[in-house]
Amino acid sequence: MKPESISVTAKMMLVYVFVAGLVAVATPPAHAQTFGVIHSFSGGSDGGNPVNGFSANTVGELFGTASSGGAYGNGVVYKMTVKGAETVLHSFSGGTDGAGPNAELINSPYGYYGTTTAGGAYGNGTVFLVNGKKETVLYSFAGGADGADPQAGLVLDAAGNLYGTTSAGGANGNGTVFELAPPLTKPGKWTETILYSFGGGTDGVTPVGGVSFDAAGNLYGTTSAGGVYGYGTIFQLVPGTVWTENILHSFQDGDDGAVPYADLISDSSGNFYGAATEGGNGGGGTIFELTPAGGSWTFSVIYSVPGWGISGSYRKVVLDASGNLYGTTHCDGDHNAGTVYELTPTGGSWTYTVLYNFTGGRDGLYSFSNLVVRGGKVYGTTKYGGANGNGVVFEVTP
Repeated sequence: MKPESISVTAKMMLVYVFVAGLVAVATPPAHAQTFGVIHSFSGGSDGGNPVNGFSANTVGELFGTASSGGAYGNGVVYKMTVKGAETVLHSFSGGTDGAGPNAELINSPYGYYGTTTAGGAYGNGTVFLVNGKKETVLYSFAGGADGADPQAGLVLDAAGNLYGTTSAGGANGNGTVFELAPPLTKPGKWTETILYSFGGGTDGVTPVGGVSFDAAGNLYGTTSAGGVYGYGTIFQLVPGTVWTENILHSFQDGDDGAVPYADLISDSSGNFYGAATEGGNGGGGTIFELTPAGGSWTFSVIYSVPGWGISGSYRKVVLDASGNLYGTTHCDGDHNAGTVYELTPTGGSWTYTVLYNFTGGRDGLYSFSNLVVRGGKVYGTTKYGGANGNGVVFEVTP
C-alpha cells in the first residue's frame, strides 16, 4: 500500500479539548527568488516517480530512490550532483533484491541503507544496503509477525543496529517497529527483533513514517491511523526487556490535524517537530511541536497549513542551522499541485512563507519529498510532472 492510498477508516467526530492553541501568523504569498528543475525523470533507465527526497554526503552529492523505472521497471537507487548529473547505483529487479523503494536513504560509513515496499524473498519488502554499485539485501520481510510493506527510512545507532517501521504485518496485522542487528561474524545473517506490534486500538495502526531517537535511547514516531479518535497518534517506545509504548498525542481531526505520515525530527533542546497531512484550521494539515516538560510532553500546533483533504505534508520537515523549518505539501497551493514552504521562528511565533507553488507542468506535480538544505539551497523531488511526466528533482533558493 503506497502512502498516498492509505486512508483512515471509521473516523469519529468526538469532542476534544486541545490544550495548546494555534499560533496566528502572517502567510506571505511570496515565491522563491529562484526555482529550477535540475533533472526530469524519464521513467526509463534513470527511474521515475520518486516518493521521497534525499540524503546528502559531505561533498554535497544527493542520494535517493525512485519508486519505478530503472532497467527492470521496479525502481532505482541513484546519486545526483547538484547540477543534475545522475548515476544509477542499482536497478531493482522485482525479485529477491526488492521492488518499489519509497523511503529516504540514510548515510553510514558502510554505504546507504534503505527499504523497499515489495519484492524480497517473500514479496513483502526488504531492508537493503547499497555500497558503490553493489546492493545487499539485509532482511526480507515474510509478511507475518515480522512485518510487511515498509514505507519509511531507517535510523542507525552507535552499535550499528537499524530501526524502522512496517506499515503492515506484525502480531496484529497493523504494522510494527523493528530492530535489525548486524551479524557477529561476516558474512552472516542480520537478526530482526520486533520491538512493538501495533494492536489496532488506541495504540495506533499503520505507521508510514519512521522512528527517531532521543538522547536517552527512547524511540518516537507516528501512526497514520488508530488512537483514541481514529486519526493517528504520536508514540514513544521506552527500551527494556519488553519495550513499552506511551501515546503522547492522539489526533482528533480538529485544530491539531489528522493522519500523520511524516517522521519526527528533533532539535538540540530535545523538542520534536512533525507534520499531519490533513485537518487543522486551514484544512491542509498542521506542523506541530512536542516539547518535554517535567516528565511529560506538551503538544502545540505551530502552523495550520491551508488546503483540503490530505493535501498537506507527507514527509518530515527539515531544520536548518538558523532554526527555520522547510517542507513540501502534496497538492495544495495556487494550482493544487503542491508547494515548498519555509517556517521561520519570529518572536515566539512562526511565519509561514510559500517558497514555490508547483504548476503541475514541467516544474513538477505532487511532492511527497523530504528536503535537504545544502549551500543555501533546498533540494527535493516531485512524484509526477516534469518534461516526461515522471517527476523531477528541483532546487529552491529561499
